[in-house]
Amino acid sequence: MLRFHNIVFGPIHSRRLGSSLGVNLLPENGKLCNFDCVYCECGWNKDGRGDTSMPSAEEVSHAMEEKLKECARQGTVIDSITFSGHGEPTLNPHFPEIIAQTLSLRDRYYPQAKVSVLTNATTVNRPEIFEALSKTDNPIMKLDASTASGVALVNRPAGHYDIEKIIEGLEAFRGNFVLQTMFLKFPLFDTASEKNLPGWMDIVRRLKPREIMVYTLDRETPEKDLEKYSVEEMTAMVQPLIDEGFFVQVRG
Repeated sequence: MLRFHNIVFGPIHSRRLGSSLGVNLLPENGKLCNFDCVYCECGWNKDGRGDTSMPSAEEVSHAMEEKLKECARQGTVIDSITFSGHGEPTLNPHFPEIIAQTLSLRDRYYPQAKVSVLTNATTVNRPEIFEALSKTDNPIMKLDASTASGVALVNRPAGHYDIEKIIEGLEAFRGNFVLQTMFLKFPLFDTASEKNLPGWMDIVRRLKPREIMVYTLDRETPEKDLEKYSVEEMTAMVQPLIDEGFFVQVRG
């Protein structure tokens, strides 16, 4: 499974964000997430519990400044400074402070770069997390299914998951966020099913995100019976939203 051995790594090419400088706020040799997605490139949570240490704000700031200086000296293009890593980045207790420091460093070394956060949106109802995410250029929020039962099958959240509460938290962004959805199918769930797709599109219409990122499987997954969709199939699924004027980015 995928592992990042530095706090700041890359830049690597991202299907969705271009030249992306990655930031891992989670354990270097483990995984920390309140989801356990069937498609997670970092593997199952149970296989990543050996390391629970997370970097401090000072460690992240130092690593990021050194990397940005190096990239600037070499003339390396950075389109996005992207928080992802080994799980859910907002679970790092220093997340708000780290975002503030990152914005300052970005303005100093790479003012044209965007600051992006890939999050499962489970913490958006916490005021300090909402405020921090609101300051970033690309708060990218995951919503892979339209019902709590669908989320349970695809994302396997820890503890109680209230999809209506998540949607209400996303509404507070007033459309200024990116909605990210994995399109896939396996025996227990199908993105394209009548049980899921119409409801998902209705949630999109309710939230009115400024952009929708639709993508499918691209790397090794812990669950082995997953099937991907083609770009053509995904485009056909989201065509009603495109026709309604939504900006939908489809990536295979």
